[in-house]
Parts: sequence; structure tokens; C-alpha cells
Amino acid sequence: MNNVKTLNKWANAHTYLPIDLLRMALGVFLFMKGVYFFSNSQNLVDLLSPIEGLDRFGSLEMFAIHYIAPAHLIGGILIFCGLLTRWAIISQLPILISAIIINFMGQMHHQNLLLALICLTVCFFFLFYGSGKNSADYFFKMQV
Repeated sequence: MNNVKTLNKWANAHTYLPIDLLRMALGVFLFMKGVYFFSNSQNLVDLLSPIEGLDRFGSLEMFAIHYIAPAHLIGGILIFCGLLTRWAIISQLPILISAIIINFMGQMHHQNLLLALICLTVCFFFLFYGSGKNSADYFFKMQV
């Protein structure tokens, strides 16, 4: 009977671990995408080619390089650590929604569409759920 109680306490204390691992995986994925977009900026511009007709001032490339890649880099780090998670996810939402829309406007890339949909779904989950128990937000909240 004692073993059951200790196992139950351990299970209750560690139920948040899979959700925190999912949050950390999302952060790593976004960080790696940011690194990829910084190292292959021409590829990022090519992904945005279906909306070139909407770019009247020619500022799309500058916007892509100066917003999308840093937002993924910084947002990925913040989401991984669980620091300001909701704010970091809010900065990711326009990028992910645009990625889905651009995929339908241009040539359909099923893998990119699937990755964007999964990432958007996970982002919406953490937008409402928060950063979790094993996060910097929770740590700082408990310090006050």
C-alpha cells in the first residue's frame, strides 16, 4: 500500500512533464527554423514568392529577413525556457497563419503545410494553457 501511495505522489508531481517537453520541442523547432532562415535568407524570400504581386514597395524581403527569422530565434528561446511564453507565441501566430495562407496561394508544399498546421495547433494550445509547471514563468511566480 505504501508503494502505491508513493507512486501516486510521483505521478501527480510529474504529470506536467510531457506538456513541458512538448513546449520545449516547439521552442527548439522554432529556434532551428530561425537559424535556417538566417543562414538561407534567399530560401525564405523564395518561400514568399507567391505574394510578390502584393509587394508594391519591394519591402517584403527586408520584412521577411528582419522579422520572421529573429521572431523564430528569440521566440524559440523564450518558449523553450518558458519565459514570456504567451507573448512569444503571439509573435509567432501571424507568421504561422501567413505560412498557411502562402502555401495555398502558391505551389502546394504538403510538408510545409503540415509543419505549419501542427506548429499553429501547438501554439494555440500553449497560448491558452500557458508555459506549464516547469518553466521560468512558474519559477518567477513562485518567488514573489
